Amino acid sequence: MPPNQQTESTEPLGKGVEVRCPDVSLDGDLSVPDGATGLVIFAHGSGSSRFSPRNRYVARQLQEGGLGTLLFDLLTEDEEEVDVRTREYRFNIELLTRRLVGAVDWASDFEATSNLIYGYFGSSTGAAAALKAAARRPDATGAVVSRGGRVDLAEEDLERVEAPSLFIVGGEDHTVLDLNRGALAWMSCETELEIVPGAGHLFEGEGELEQVAGLARDWFVRHLAGRRGSAESVP
Repeated sequence: MPPNQQTESTEPLGKGVEVRCPDVSLDGDLSVPDGATGLVIFAHGSGSSRFSPRNRYVARQLQEGGLGTLLFDLLTEDEEEVDVRTREYRFNIELLTRRLVGAVDWASDFEATSNLIYGYFGSSTGAAAALKAAARRPDATGAVVSRGGRVDLAEEDLERVEAPSLFIVGGEDHTVLDLNRGALAWMSCETELEIVPGAGHLFEGEGELEQVAGLARDWFVRHLAGRRGSAESVP
């Protein structure tokens, strides 16, 4: 059930893990279906967390498609408290990128996910961090999907992204749509822009988030399957 029809849940979406990055350890939820050939790492938007109801909905659809998912907090609890007051961290794309790169390196060393190819699902500002992380770990990154992403904030790295990248934008999210079109002009990898008619930035209308999830699932299945190996399940 899409999040606009349910109460936000803080129940783990998979196995609770500690994602160890060089500068910090972050809480995450990892799910790897039996036989998964790809792991999608989520990069939530500004002011959000691993409990983002929209990302959790998308993650469930990806899991049903046989993909592993990792949702984790990009900020510590202390950083989150500061950010709520000052918004100091939510647009610190370099910090968010380092955390995402750290998550890929952690997954590469974690037994259940070490043989998988990785994808990023980035929302809002998280999409910029996802693209920058993909540029920094090209050999490990098989695909990127952006939902309503501020991809313009990754402008200096867009030319270096090699992974096939899908941008999903609401048809009524005019400013972000223009920014996405501009970003695509800088990229030389395989790209696609999908516009969800009538949707705003949060894809809150009937059927809109379902469309986002379906597009993302198809993109990741197409570009991640069979790239490296498969995994045993992590509940």
